[in-house]
Amino acid sequence: MTDVDWSRMGYRSWSDLAAVQARLAAGADPNTLVRGHGRPLHHAAREGSAEVVAELARLVDDVDAVDDGRTALWLAVHAGKPANARALVAAGADPDRPMMAGWSPARLSLAGATPDLFGTSATLTATETAAVAEARGLIGALAEIDGDGMSLCCVGGIDAAEAVRRLGATVVQDEIVVEDMWDATGDESIRTLGVTDVPGGCVVSQPWAYGASMPLVALLLSAGTTCYGMYANPKSGNQGASVHDGVVTGWDLHPGGGWPAADASAAEVLRAFLYQHHAVEYCCAYAGVRPADARPFTEPDRWVRLPTRDWWAVSVS
Repeated sequence: MTDVDWSRMGYRSWSDLAAVQARLAAGADPNTLVRGHGRPLHHAAREGSAEVVAELARLVDDVDAVDDGRTALWLAVHAGKPANARALVAAGADPDRPMMAGWSPARLSLAGATPDLFGTSATLTATETAAVAEARGLIGALAEIDGDGMSLCCVGGIDAAEAVRRLGATVVQDEIVVEDMWDATGDESIRTLGVTDVPGGCVVSQPWAYGASMPLVALLLSAGTTCYGMYANPKSGNQGASVHDGVVTGWDLHPGGGWPAADASAAEVLRAFLYQHHAVEYCCAYAGVRPADARPFTEPDRWVRLPTRDWWAVSVS
């Protein structure tokens, strides 16, 4: 028996025209929310095929219906689905409709891989154009990085020496062999971090564990500046945190993944779009640092050891 609603629709289901048509024929409403969030057209636009998008677009009451601040066309552009976007425009969707802090679908497309997707008068500012170029360069520079299991804290505006001073850390004189540290146990291995100068600031890193992402690390480093910390948890995925001048401004974030919130700033909407699936690069961009290659995360300039204290504290006392 065919389902008469949109329950149990998986990621691949939105590309199955026959399955979607069967649900529609059984009475599924093309205008309702799917499991309380997003209309069928929104899901198909970002996850499905152009054929399914066209089928739903001809049946909905409003092809430009807004869900969580964005239309189906915006989602198609953000997801890198140009065929879906063209199907929506053919059905009457407006690429110049204002949304997401000034990022209409047309403007967003100019920052992506298909800048000629729409024939509109939309433009990017010089600052936005520079951000696009910087993202491409940063993603290229860090293309070889394999961050699974590592942690980092990108710090804008201060050098490595100042970072060591703020952490109260001491330089490790013994040689650190990264391969050996993966199997190390105990507090000392977690308190051993790499620190490297990079354009725009510095990078604190730990290739083998979560040490560089402990809250107090970023809190101490962020005085008068901005940090972004992340642990690439092998079990649960990337776990990020933003810290501004000693205050945690975001926790349990997912750099390089997900969708920007409906009330996100214009800068954050662009950053989230540019660095999809590039978590380390996102962290760098957020803090304003620009490493030339992966070495700050894999072979830091210096190893330091943190003093013994509560590095999980969420405030500086």
